[in-house]
Amino acid sequence: MKPHLSFLFSFSEKYTLLVLNTVSAMVLARLLTPDDVGVYAVGAVLIGLVQVLRDFGVGAYIIHAKALDRQQLRAALSVSLLIAWTLAALVLAISAPAAWFYHEPRLRTTLHLLSINFLLIPFSAVALPYLRRQMRFSAIFAINTSQCAAQMLCSITLAMLGWGYLSLACGAVAGALATLLATLACRPPDLPWLPGRHGLRGILSFGSVSTAGTLIDEAGVAAPDLIIGKMTGLAEVGIYSKAMGVINVFNQLVTAAVSPVIFPLFSLQAREGRDLRLAYLTTVSYMTALAWPFFGFVALMAPALVRVLYGGQWDAAVPLIRVICIASALYSMFSMARYLFVAMGEVRALARLDAMAVPVRVFAVLVAAPFGLTWVGWAVVVGAAFRSGLTYVYLYRLVGLRWTALLAASRRSGAVAALCLSSAAMVRLWQPDGHALAQLLMASLVCLLTWLAAIHYVRHALADECTLAARKALALWHR
Repeated sequence: MKPHLSFLFSFSEKYTLLVLNTVSAMVLARLLTPDDVGVYAVGAVLIGLVQVLRDFGVGAYIIHAKALDRQQLRAALSVSLLIAWTLAALVLAISAPAAWFYHEPRLRTTLHLLSINFLLIPFSAVALPYLRRQMRFSAIFAINTSQCAAQMLCSITLAMLGWGYLSLACGAVAGALATLLATLACRPPDLPWLPGRHGLRGILSFGSVSTAGTLIDEAGVAAPDLIIGKMTGLAEVGIYSKAMGVINVFNQLVTAAVSPVIFPLFSLQAREGRDLRLAYLTTVSYMTALAWPFFGFVALMAPALVRVLYGGQWDAAVPLIRVICIASALYSMFSMARYLFVAMGEVRALARLDAMAVPVRVFAVLVAAPFGLTWVGWAVVVGAAFRSGLTYVYLYRLVGLRWTALLAASRRSGAVAALCLSSAAMVRLWQPDGHALAQLLMASLVCLLTWLAAIHYVRHALADECTLAARKALALWHR
């Protein structure tokens, strides 16, 4: 598949998922309490940590490997089955201790239900990265959309019937089952059905290093939820998760849509010996032109966003959102470095980076948690600043990236962000006490139009891409 078509399908997938997830979040936020959401959030975070082990680097190995034969694919399936089914038993074993630690018996039931996913996921764990390697993003679109729709419908239906926190856990299981069925329908014909042993050592060697770094990184992401749940309360975990839900819209809009395409492209360029530094700087230019206006807009319009998305019972998330936007905007310059390092085969360097950055984040959150959620947000900023600096050091060592080049790649993005936020601020001043939805729609429209004008005014590299996309859309419309 051609790169522009890959991006088209990838963005279409992520935007469809964003719409479904947003609708689901808006409905469920009004059907469930912060306590219900907090119980599921802690369980989901614990599962997320174990989920890193479940993949064991199989997906990255399949995409990254220079040559991939049938024996390697069978070995990858063996690793997926062995690890995932072992972890299903582990989740069942830790469910009782976790419920005791958090003084929350509902957590045990949540973990029991979520452990079912580990029995189902291995059957799609090889197929999905293999489809990504082939850049068959239309099939991935179908699979992931099926998963999201099934999870949303199940969760909302059960929440309306009064199942509370169980509606979220059952929805996750329904999504895993839908993924399995859709994967079987879109499965590549040359993908083996049976596991095998040949090539097992190579996958385990790659996976052990890759997983170590990813697990450490995931621990840093999970730390705030787990620490808040223990030191503050499950309702506060629910509020924190809703704040992160708003922040993560960017990940669904852009990062999650770009990374499945960027990683294979980085890997291809690495295999062909091309200039990875130039490729990364181009990525930074694009990412910051989208991230900086987005996070600035979210920080400015946080009260209206929370009211429209979740309702008044979640207003406590507003200060937290504004603080975390700073961390997210800063780290957007380095968010694609992980995929660059893996594409270069520098998984050990990535693991070392994670091992140094995550303890700082965890320690900062531990110190801040007793003082409230806003302080936790500032701890996240400290962690993001430290990780950004450390990532730059590794980029300098591995690809010779200098600060001057990084600033040059993002300076036009700064101008675009300033123009966009000025226009959004004018809407806020014009409608200081307006209806939340009307204010949000007006500010969004003005900011979008300003962004389109700004990227052309400052001659940002994205302007040509937008013009090309518009021409292709018009050509398709007139056919």
